[in-house]
Amino acid sequence: MSAGGKAHRGPVDVDDIDAFDALIDARSPAEFALDHLPGAINCPVLDDEERRIVGTLYKQQGAFEARRVGGAMVAANLARHLQSDIFKNQPIGWKPLVYCWRGGLRSGSMVQWLRLVGWDAQQLAGGYKRFRQHVMAQLDLLCPQLPLRVICGPTGSGKTRMLQALAAQGAQVLDLEALACHKGSMLGELPGQAQPSQKAFDTALYTALRGIDRGRPVFIEAESRKIGRLSLPSGLLARLRDSPCIELQLTAEARLEFLLRDYAYLGEDGAGLARILERLRPSHGHETVNRWQDWARRGELSPLFAELCRLHYDPHYARSQATQFQQWPQRQALRAEGLAPAQLSALAQRLLTLQS
Repeated sequence: MSAGGKAHRGPVDVDDIDAFDALIDARSPAEFALDHLPGAINCPVLDDEERRIVGTLYKQQGAFEARRVGGAMVAANLARHLQSDIFKNQPIGWKPLVYCWRGGLRSGSMVQWLRLVGWDAQQLAGGYKRFRQHVMAQLDLLCPQLPLRVICGPTGSGKTRMLQALAAQGAQVLDLEALACHKGSMLGELPGQAQPSQKAFDTALYTALRGIDRGRPVFIEAESRKIGRLSLPSGLLARLRDSPCIELQLTAEARLEFLLRDYAYLGEDGAGLARILERLRPSHGHETVNRWQDWARRGELSPLFAELCRLHYDPHYARSQATQFQQWPQRQALRAEGLAPAQLSALAQRLLTLQS
């Protein structure tokens, strides 16, 4: 029995985390930033520099000296946490679940202190490492079962906007580019937004799939194996490649109009855009890429985007669809007059009617 008279269970399995009032991540801020359990709060028992010091002591002087020095650091940090707003106003019935890297000393130390206060604190068995294994196992299990409907179309056809319009009308949508913080193409890096780590992307995808009703269609945008620097799980990519396709068809003029709005920010850094276009020199030659870079530096996006679509994106799209998607010959065509909000809403309604 604890000091508060509560019988404490053993370490908690990852399947039972939803039974707790809070998830406390006892790892360092750098570990937390790389990835963490959804909804977790970072209360490190050792910060990044302290963790480095303790690790060095362990290697150079052994476990005892590392624990002696580290124990003092942990005690000081726990005292500070107990005085923070996260802890000081919690009622006696509060039930937090604490984890560290492997469910060892860091989370164990915090659990002991919280139990001494009187809270029914528990430790996650296996820590973050066990959660990570669970995420990957669930992705392997869930992805092949998804009833996907793949929204296809050449660059500028409004695939992401279509997903958003479908979601607004209650359809199930899996927006991989939103999870990856990237638009997927060579020019897809979002201004001022770094992509998450691969582990954080996997966790976000796992969280999204947990809420999916597999009895209803899930609309998803056609993607390649990678979105920016992030890789799709092999099971999801295989399922995407083997699912029914819906092709958005839009005039070249309407696509260019949309691209000039959607990528207008690229004109604010012409030198940076020119550096990205340098990657195309091996496939398009010096004369063409020099012309594109000149337009980029001058902020002349209209002729640049028009030629990129005609000479780069559209030929690649025409070649790749039939080889990447098994059901491409049976695709459903959906013609759009434009991509204004009202037009997208009507298009989404029409698609949902055709799918019912």
